Amino acid sequence: MRFRLLLLIFVISALRVHSQPYCYAEDYVPVLNTYDFFLVFGGNDGSTVRLKNGLIAEMEFIALPGTAFKVHEVIDFGDRGLKYYKVTTDDYDYKGDFYVDSRMVKDMYSEPPKRRKFVPKKEDILSELNRLEGYPYMWGGNKADGLEFMLNYYKPKKSLSDETRDLWILKGVDCSGLLYQAANGCTPRNTSSLATFGRSVDIEGKSIEEIIAALKPLDLIVLKGHVVIVIDENTVIESSPGIGVHKTGIRERLEKIEETMSPSNEFSKQGKVFAVRRWD
Repeated sequence: MRFRLLLLIFVISALRVHSQPYCYAEDYVPVLNTYDFFLVFGGNDGSTVRLKNGLIAEMEFIALPGTAFKVHEVIDFGDRGLKYYKVTTDDYDYKGDFYVDSRMVKDMYSEPPKRRKFVPKKEDILSELNRLEGYPYMWGGNKADGLEFMLNYYKPKKSLSDETRDLWILKGVDCSGLLYQAANGCTPRNTSSLATFGRSVDIEGKSIEEIIAALKPLDLIVLKGHVVIVIDENTVIESSPGIGVHKTGIRERLEKIEETMSPSNEFSKQGKVFAVRRWD
């Protein structure tokens, strides 16, 4: 009887090791849309970051500490000693296949609590936005200083240029990631969701002067695939490919947008329009 009990305990333990249903981020964790992490960070020569049009196309976002994941599949590269989890999380409610490196998360056998979200004070969000000016653009990035530990998990086989090193550690933010970082992960991660986040500001049919007068700090100017954040009555901030996080005068930016788009109270992917959302 004792032998059978010990055997049962051993079998259950083995099953738990190989089929745990959840995992948990104790630190920042990059989430990719592929399990080929070692090809993205290393490539065939072990020292290349795989790019498409200058961007790491496989990057989705960087999960914040406290993020809970449900594990749907385990991809095991036994020859490399690497194992990846196909996951979903309430913090990134989008369609697609998403993966994390199992070494970067903690295995859980019961559902962990959801990440607790605390919206920073308005002045703290604005301060962080201002601090991030000058950081590079990183597709899928929302941890501007990057993740130094990527160099330990995926060790380059030779010394890297500064540019490649910044890519390797995922330094920088994209347009929605800029706000996501400043707001401590309390806003939607992607622009597609920011387009309907909060409430609409009435700008339809109004002149640039009237739009400027209606804007408040932290209002979001949303256009197809991009978001611009109002800093104050004179300034907006955004992160753009090839430029990074930069500020522009509100009038100058609106004039540029209105070269191809018209103000609308509701954003439409089909129409050439932009809208303003107020979320704070």
